[in-house]
Amino acid sequence: MISMKKSILFTLTIISTSLFFACTEEKSKQQEEETYELVKIETVTEQSVPQIMTYTATVQPDKRNSISSSMANRIKKLYVEVGDRVYKGQSLVELDAANITQQKVQLDNIELEYNRTRELVAVGGASQQQLDQVRTQYEAAKTAYDNLLENTTLLCPVNGVVTARNYDEGDMASGAILTVMQINPVKIVINVSEQEFPKVKLGMPIEVKLDVYGDEVFHGKVSLIYPTINEATRTFGVEVEIPNGDQRIRPGMFARATVDYGTIDRVVVPDRAVVKRAGSGDRYVYVYNNDGTVSYVKVELGRHIDDTYELISGVEDNAQIVVAGQNRLTDGAKVKVLE
Repeated sequence: MISMKKSILFTLTIISTSLFFACTEEKSKQQEEETYELVKIETVTEQSVPQIMTYTATVQPDKRNSISSSMANRIKKLYVEVGDRVYKGQSLVELDAANITQQKVQLDNIELEYNRTRELVAVGGASQQQLDQVRTQYEAAKTAYDNLLENTTLLCPVNGVVTARNYDEGDMASGAILTVMQINPVKIVINVSEQEFPKVKLGMPIEVKLDVYGDEVFHGKVSLIYPTINEATRTFGVEVEIPNGDQRIRPGMFARATVDYGTIDRVVVPDRAVVKRAGSGDRYVYVYNNDGTVSYVKVELGRHIDDTYELISGVEDNAQIVVAGQNRLTDGAKVKVLE
C-alpha cells in the first residue's frame, strides 16, 4: 500500500515538474516575442526633384528721385500733386526768382572788372596774381548765378509718378520738395542662399505673385546679382525687374517670387516616416538593418512635396525605413516587419 502511494506521489511530482517547465518555456517565449516591435517598412529611392524656391519681398520703384533746389529758396508755384503721372522734362516746381536780378548785376560787375584787369595785364598795369584773383571771383559768381537760374524751374528727370510732397506754395524750401518714382518697370530684391549662387544668371525668368492680385502671375527677370555674400545670413541679393506698363504694381506691395533652379536627384521619403526629436528642431528617421534592428538617423529635410520630403542628407538610395510603428522605437531596437 505504501509502495503504491509512493508511486502515485512520484508520478504527480513528474507531472508538476513537466507543467512547471512547460509554463516557464511558454512564458519565456512570450517575453522573447514582447522584445520585438511590429513595424512597417518601405524602400526609398532617389528621384528627380524639382528645385523650386519661393522668396518674399517688397516692391520697389525702378528709380526714386528727390526734387530739390541746390540752395534754399521760396516756392512760387507747384505744378503737380501727389499721385500725378509726370514725364521727363516736365516742369514740376517754380521757385522765387527775386534774387536772380541782383545776382546778375553782381556777375556783370565782376565780369567788367575781370576784363579790365586782363587789359591792364597786357600793358603791364596789373600783375598776373591780380588777374588770377579776379578770375576766381568771376568763376564763383558765374557758378552761383547759373545754379540760381537752373533752380528757378525744377524739371522732372524721369517718367514716373509723384509719391510725396513735402512743402506748400510760399514755403522756404531747403530740402526735397517732391519725390518722383519711376514705376515702369518696378523691381524687387530677394535674398537667395549662397548655395544657389552658381545657378542664378542675368536674364533668368522669375514668376512673381502679389498678394493683392491673388494667383495672377507677373513675369520678371533677374536684372542684377549682388557680388558679395552676407556673412550673417549666408545669402546674397538678387534684383528682379518686372514690367509695369499698366502701373498696376505699386511700390510697397508684398510680393512672392518663384525661382526654378531645375532638378536634382535626391532620396525621397514619406512624410509620415519623419520623427521630430523632442526639445530640438532636428528630424530623424528609423532605418531598418539586415540584423532585424533599426537605427535612429538624423536627416536634413528639403522641400515638402505632396506627402513626401526630399532629403538633402541622411539616408542612402535604396535604404529601408520605418513608416509605421516608429513611435514605440528606440535606437537599436529589435523589430518584426509586418507584410
